[in-house]
Amino acid sequence: MVRETRKDNAVRLFCGWIFLCVAGVMWAEHSYGQDRSQTRSMVISRNGIVAAESPLAAEAGVRILEQGGNAVDAAIATNAMMGVVEPMMNGMGGDLFAIVYDAKANKLYGLNASGWAPKGLTIEYLQKQGIRSMPQQGVNAITVPGAVDGWQKLADKFGRKKLADDLAAAIRAAQDGFPVPEWTAAYWAGSADYLRTDDTATKTYLPNDRPPKVGEVFRNADLAWSLEQVAEHGRDAFYKGEIAAKILNAMKRHGGPMVAADLAEFSSEFVEPISTTYRDWTVYELPPNVQGLAALEMLNIMETFPLGQKDWGFASTNALHAVIEAKKLAYADLLKYIGDPRKHKLPVPTLLSKDWAAQRAKQIDSDQANCEAAAGETPAGNDTTYLTVVDREGNMVSLIQSNYELFGSGIVAPGTGFALHDRGGLFSLDPASPNALAGRNRPLHTIIPAFAQQGDTRVAFGIMGGWNQSQAHAQFIADLVDFKMNIQAALEAPRFSKHTFGGCDVMMENRIPQKVRDELAAKGHKIQLKGMFSSDVGGGQAVMRDFVTGVNYGASDPRKDGQAVAELP
Repeated sequence: MVRETRKDNAVRLFCGWIFLCVAGVMWAEHSYGQDRSQTRSMVISRNGIVAAESPLAAEAGVRILEQGGNAVDAAIATNAMMGVVEPMMNGMGGDLFAIVYDAKANKLYGLNASGWAPKGLTIEYLQKQGIRSMPQQGVNAITVPGAVDGWQKLADKFGRKKLADDLAAAIRAAQDGFPVPEWTAAYWAGSADYLRTDDTATKTYLPNDRPPKVGEVFRNADLAWSLEQVAEHGRDAFYKGEIAAKILNAMKRHGGPMVAADLAEFSSEFVEPISTTYRDWTVYELPPNVQGLAALEMLNIMETFPLGQKDWGFASTNALHAVIEAKKLAYADLLKYIGDPRKHKLPVPTLLSKDWAAQRAKQIDSDQANCEAAAGETPAGNDTTYLTVVDREGNMVSLIQSNYELFGSGIVAPGTGFALHDRGGLFSLDPASPNALAGRNRPLHTIIPAFAQQGDTRVAFGIMGGWNQSQAHAQFIADLVDFKMNIQAALEAPRFSKHTFGGCDVMMENRIPQKVRDELAAKGHKIQLKGMFSSDVGGGQAVMRDFVTGVNYGASDPRKDGQAVAELP
């Protein structure tokens, strides 16, 4: 009898142990085992959020929010810091575009802070030098940098803090230095030979005659001085003051056509965003001279296909084929019809219309890739940084800023600490093109901020990367709308990118299933396989505001070194 009791007790103990183990596993799976492809969660807060490609830049923006600034103040602070910590991508020597949502007025504002060509930089000027194609580097690729004037316009119209306050963190970082992060070090290392083509660029960016390594502290006293000049004297320091004098001396030394009036007479401008509907969302981009119209035309074409429905799911052969083909058609129209609207009458309403998209969609063959997409006939008549901010009141900023290529033109004016961009490289030397080079024209721009809304939900977002941007924007919106992803998952989702305008080549991340890639190849797509999270498909940031609950959401692309950072209560 005693022996049986002991046996019964042992059985009870064993069964109890098994129950606890099973229950523990089930509890652990329920609590922790989130089986998802998303690498990180959204940042969620009732206070402001800044999403940027650098944690230091995001922190600079958050600090301004905590000191009483609004989303625009934070965006300027973040952008200025990005110019310090990622100097190859952006800075005072580049251009800027922004979309601002004013929550109190419930209104969107667009800012075009892209510079014009010097008055003397013309097709004829280049031809006399024996130049037959638009220079991509050097002094003849430099247009007037618009970023600093953009900061001033944004601060004057929307900011609560002084411009000097917004720039303070960047000035300190330039003076004291910062440890170089991984992605930045890789970009820097790849640009070493290019930087050596200019003595001042070498002195500024190659301390000890080499690019800084991961974790090394890099200081830029000249850039701190330039930022201090703008903090003290505003935009005039850059376009009329001591910085301007240094830029003009560099132009003279390199034999460039830029003169004092080109800088002094420049002004950025506020513009009305353009938009289209996609399903039950409205998506906004800036009007030409930027490529944002191609994203909207892509979405209009994509809307004619049943993305998200049976056999048209995420990363399916049907969906990817339709979106890739829509890209080709929209970009062909972009290349033919888009330029500076101040100098040409552009068919923007036609290209934005649903009728135009329906006509273009009929040209997509469901069984065959189009290797030579042509522009439609209308009736007569790379390197970049993106950041976004939402504040506790619901004001939102979508801002993008760029040198164009890594370290821009490769020219640094002595004493300034920043590279002058090479945005003029995007001009055409075809006199019949709306994007033809001419004095005081602005070139077609790749960089685009974006915005979207549905009811009381608003999203400010952008994905950088040259000609990647419009196609990446369209994929992001499809991920949100058709495939029901949150903003973090939509940024992380595998993407394709086609940087060329002709041919059937297309880059694709290897997370897209092999079976789908094989089926696309059978349709004629020539797939260039990339890694899991490839920089070739761009990196983005996003913030979202639910105006019913007053809750903000932030997301940051793992293809970059950045993060979304929430303001402390």
